[in-house]
Amino acid sequence: MAKPSKNIVVLSILFFGPLLFYLFLLTGTNNFAKLPRLTENIDDVQQFSSTTDSIRLKNNISVLCFLGSDLLRHKTNALNLNEKIYKHFYGFKGFQFVVVLPKGSEEDAQQLKKELGATYNVDKWHFVFGDGDEIKKMFGSLKTSYNLDDQYYSPYAFIIDRELTLRGRNDEEAAEDGLLYGYNAESVATVHQEMVDDVKVVMAEYRLALKKNKREI
Repeated sequence: MAKPSKNIVVLSILFFGPLLFYLFLLTGTNNFAKLPRLTENIDDVQQFSSTTDSIRLKNNISVLCFLGSDLLRHKTNALNLNEKIYKHFYGFKGFQFVVVLPKGSEEDAQQLKKELGATYNVDKWHFVFGDGDEIKKMFGSLKTSYNLDDQYYSPYAFIIDRELTLRGRNDEEAAEDGLLYGYNAESVATVHQEMVDDVKVVMAEYRLALKKNKREI
């Protein structure tokens, strides 16, 4: 007579165990997966010209890049980001990519956008153009430990939230000051293993904030 009871217990564990484990992970994510705010009130990009409508970082979740005057030489960065980040999140309302470039790079930008659009809708890839001082000022507002080279290029891609705050990590042992301000887009592994997760966290934070605001209205 004890055998059926034992079977019921085993079946209950098999059925409810994974569900409880999932709920545990979900609770942990909500409580602990908050992406640190590293730099607040960074500059917006309204001072830059664009081949499309006026582009703003404010009120958008943005991936920000500085790909320099030799854009096509560094197009692998954009292709990596397009494959690992953009294709997964471009359907999210208010999500965009913004690439800051020196004036004179307009034709190269159009060529790159055409390549990026070979497999995906690239309406949310935006290219903005400014002079050297404008680009340096924009990059400087991020207040990172990184530098632009003499062609206004940086290998790093940055996550900017809707409040013009740079998001990243503050527990990186490999970083000199323990802060990960940006993600090396030259490395597929870095983009895939670190940046994808961090974009997900920012998206989740925004969704939770929307739900909370709806409940409070």
